[in-house]
Amino acid sequence: MAKFKKKTKTSENIPTSALPDIIFMLLFFFMVTTVLREQDILVEQKLPQATQLQKLEKKTLISYLFVGKPKNSNLYGTEPRVQANDVLINTKDIILWVNQEKDKLSEAERDQITISMKADRDVKMGPISDIQFELREADARKLLYASTGKVQN
Repeated sequence: MAKFKKKTKTSENIPTSALPDIIFMLLFFFMVTTVLREQDILVEQKLPQATQLQKLEKKTLISYLFVGKPKNSNLYGTEPRVQANDVLINTKDIILWVNQEKDKLSEAERDQITISMKADRDVKMGPISDIQFELREADARKLLYASTGKVQN
């Protein structure tokens, strides 16, 4: 008959084999739930009040143009400038920018691109019409004008 010995000595080590799995799960969780900033606004933005509002369905098809006086007037001057994707561009560069934005979309969605223009309310109509002309030349025909405020019933 075999005798069973009772172990009196217990192990005091903490098992660490699961720690890398836990660390990667936490890392993945924070990567998924973190919201990244979209753009740094380099121009002043006082948007006009809205009289009509319309909700957009597919926000992935929207590219944003910001128009206004530069915040850093010592570096960029005081004339209204156009900002696209964290960079101040000239109106002549809008066609190139639109084509780059279209390249980010799938082939079927390229003709559905929508440009949302967030123009400061103090910007004159001259630069706005220049931007509209360049957007027409780039075949970006859907244009939104962003505003603040809610429509009162």
